[in-house]
Amino acid sequence: MSYDDITAVFMTDAAAAIPSPTLPDTAARRLRDAVEPIATQGWWSREAAERVQALGVDFFTGYVWGRAAALGVPTPAVVAATFGVFQPDVIGAVFSAGAASVGRDDVLAAREAGASASIAAVTTPDEAAAIADPLMATLARVDGLGRPLFSALRALAVPDSPAGRLWRAAELVREHRGDSHLAAIVASGLDADVVNVLTELWLGFAPGEYASTRAMNGDAVEAALAALVAKGWVADGVLTATGRSARNDIEAATDRGQDSLVAALGADLEKIVAGAAAVSDRLLAARAFPTDPRKRAAG
Repeated sequence: MSYDDITAVFMTDAAAAIPSPTLPDTAARRLRDAVEPIATQGWWSREAAERVQALGVDFFTGYVWGRAAALGVPTPAVVAATFGVFQPDVIGAVFSAGAASVGRDDVLAAREAGASASIAAVTTPDEAAAIADPLMATLARVDGLGRPLFSALRALAVPDSPAGRLWRAAELVREHRGDSHLAAIVASGLDADVVNVLTELWLGFAPGEYASTRAMNGDAVEAALAALVAKGWVADGVLTATGRSARNDIEAATDRGQDSLVAALGADLEKIVAGAAAVSDRLLAARAFPTDPRKRAAG
């Protein structure tokens, strides 16, 4: 699949406007949503995707191996555990194919060069540094306990350019929240399939519409949906009030996992959120991130 194929699927406006999901207006969530397009330039931008694909892997394989490469060269089982909501056998096989095809240093360098170029195209160095530098300083101080992807990413060399530092800072926020979210899922007692379908309904997707991008097949979606119906969390294909409350509880637990980061940012938080959101808006306008607002909310 070429990058033009990716843009045709993800970066083209839908025939009818897609409503933005209703999300909690917490500091942690607003920070996450402000940086999401920036953080994902390592795969969504043309500059990064085409550099990675030139190494000999397709888009999805480049995403999996590129993101997992921060961990070193882990086993497929470790990748499946840290990515969390993808089907383990599928994500493990994709990772193995990528790691066998492209060297770790090469995929990391391609992502960094591409993401930095994409962000530099929509920011000035001073603007990028004003967001990145206080955010990086804070991220260097927060505890990494129980945060494998965040801690592994933080151990990598920081890019030299302001745009590169902004990308890395945004990536770190994303992985910090992702690690927190997986901890919240584990604590909920729900399995990955059920959480996938619960989350897609919470965001306004139809059953299976988003979960299929996590390699869930139709049978798995139907089984998860049946489990949610049995709990009284879904009726007629949509979340009940009880179901929405249950998913909100997972979101609140995810936010609590980021309390230390939000507290450490202190007075800088709102400036960082506003600045990052402005950069992200430009990346969306440049068609360097999916146009579906539910995709931005889901990661």
